[in-house]
Amino acid sequence: MRLSARARAMSPSPTMAIDAKTKQMMAEGIDVVNFSVGEPDFDTPEHIKQAGIKAITEGQTKYTPAAGTLTLRKAICEKLLKDNGLAYKPEQIVVSNGAKQSLYNAFQVLLDPGDEVIIQAPYWVSYPEMVKLAGGVPVVIETNESNGFKMTPDMIRPKLTPRTRAINLNSPSNPTGAVYTRQELEALANFAVEHDLMIVTDEMYEKLVYGGVQHISIASFSAEVKARTITVNGMSKAFAMTGWRMGYTASETIYAKAMADLQSQSTSGASSISQVAATQALVGPQEPIEVMRQEFDRRRQHMMERINRIPGWKVAVAPEGAFYLFPSVKDVFGKTIRGRTINTSDDLAAVILEEARVAVVPGSGFGAPDFIRFSYATSMERIEAGLDRIESLMQEAH
Repeated sequence: MRLSARARAMSPSPTMAIDAKTKQMMAEGIDVVNFSVGEPDFDTPEHIKQAGIKAITEGQTKYTPAAGTLTLRKAICEKLLKDNGLAYKPEQIVVSNGAKQSLYNAFQVLLDPGDEVIIQAPYWVSYPEMVKLAGGVPVVIETNESNGFKMTPDMIRPKLTPRTRAINLNSPSNPTGAVYTRQELEALANFAVEHDLMIVTDEMYEKLVYGGVQHISIASFSAEVKARTITVNGMSKAFAMTGWRMGYTASETIYAKAMADLQSQSTSGASSISQVAATQALVGPQEPIEVMRQEFDRRRQHMMERINRIPGWKVAVAPEGAFYLFPSVKDVFGKTIRGRTINTSDDLAAVILEEARVAVVPGSGFGAPDFIRFSYATSMERIEAGLDRIESLMQEAH
């Protein structure tokens, strides 16, 4: 008996693994503060839930077209034009079971074996694995606090080869919260055009930006840039709809058709009920997004101030988007906590979970082993409790 080489080479998601362990501990009656998972603690807004319920009672429970219902794809086109300055037709939109499948589809239709994709580190844990599953090769560009966790053309240029196919972007970023400026995106867009590269841009956190920062879609710069861009977005973060599994892509028709055909042979399409709810999310009241964004901003500032007080921990670059903090913890390495020597962020995360009953994600899964990721998508009360526990535990480090 054996698994395929593809299966043997695949790494599980560390964020989901830690969340599963955390939930198992909680099921055993252990009080764990969970800062690990990227999921809003807000409920799906009521008008969206009611749309889903109505879809069930009215019998909208059948297969939809593989690319999604025409009603939803039209609503997505209207959203992209209004919010992002992007003009698309419904046939250029593909609705999927979450933005994760949208990204997976994009790499599957873009890459041949050996094709290379530029990915900046720190990166969302699934990007390299998706590229590898498509037969591609992730080429990692290291970023750090000194450059604001953002890559530039000068950083990419030495890594270019004849096999370089695409640049993967994520702004606002998971895990750093970095948001690219217009000037930074224009430089990358011009570079992609110059070197005939595709751009896969993950804009899932576009609504969650802080301090007057503006999200900009790279595809909006010119027709030439738009033609080589696959924009990925979805409902999970802005509308607190993670479990509804609603993502989408916007791209040139050649890529959209290929992704729809791929999806027709894999998942057939997304949930009909979720698509009705997603339509209402886009065309209905938008006020719940702003309420959530303001609360995330309040938590962001408070959590950053608290973490920076912990000896050996430092958030050197304030996140401008998403709902994560990504402090450096390298100054803790070599110290001992309750008889355990901390040599890596994995060691530190394990000690924090087992001794303080707080779940965080080590940076190794994000390509940044000197860091730990915190999600502030949890209540202020739980944030206080979790940070009190960590601060108390870290006082024992020596």
